[in-house]
Amino acid sequence: MKIHAAALILASVVSAHYVFPSVTYNGKTTNDWEVVRKTTNFQSNGPVTDVTSSQMTCYQLAPGNEGATVLDVTAGSTIGYNAKASISHPGPINFYMAKAPSGTSITNWDGSGKNWFKIYSDGPTVTSSGLTWPTNGKATVNVQIPKCIENGDYFLRVEHIALHSASSVGGAQLYISCTQLRVTGGTGTYKPNLMSFPGAYSPNDPGLVLLGVML
Repeated sequence: MKIHAAALILASVVSAHYVFPSVTYNGKTTNDWEVVRKTTNFQSNGPVTDVTSSQMTCYQLAPGNEGATVLDVTAGSTIGYNAKASISHPGPINFYMAKAPSGTSITNWDGSGKNWFKIYSDGPTVTSSGLTWPTNGKATVNVQIPKCIENGDYFLRVEHIALHSASSVGGAQLYISCTQLRVTGGTGTYKPNLMSFPGAYSPNDPGLVLLGVML
């Protein structure tokens, strides 16, 4: 009986977590881990909690050697990341991209270095009773591939930051995945400021530690 109770507790914890194993593009949903780099949490659904860890890049199970295929997309089009089962915690969603270095295939690049730029972030609506998060309960989150980027091979990185336990340093939970894209149709006019993962965040950043905030 004790074993059964423990199993139920574990199942409830895992079900509250999530992964982003597939994407939907032009009405077609890929298989899990077909174009998305397989993440370390593919079984546990657990988050990254150390923002200084190398797992912040893509949370990859086998960095630079996973074998996912590449999805052809057009700059200016919309792609959706699918959560399994749904986004069940309050917090912002962020999307970043990184262009593979010249002469390097996206299929064996690990995404390290100062190559990342943000393309979208979705925060809360503030009300008298607290914060309302637009992603809460969603199974798919969409983002537009910028029209102004250069053509080439990219990672598209989704990052949901769950803040329900973020009352102290290390309490924020980050759910991360990277999709391998080949972008065409871009104008190449955008010259973004680049950052690295890890490196973009510090453990004490205000957006990662919340004191006295009603979620």
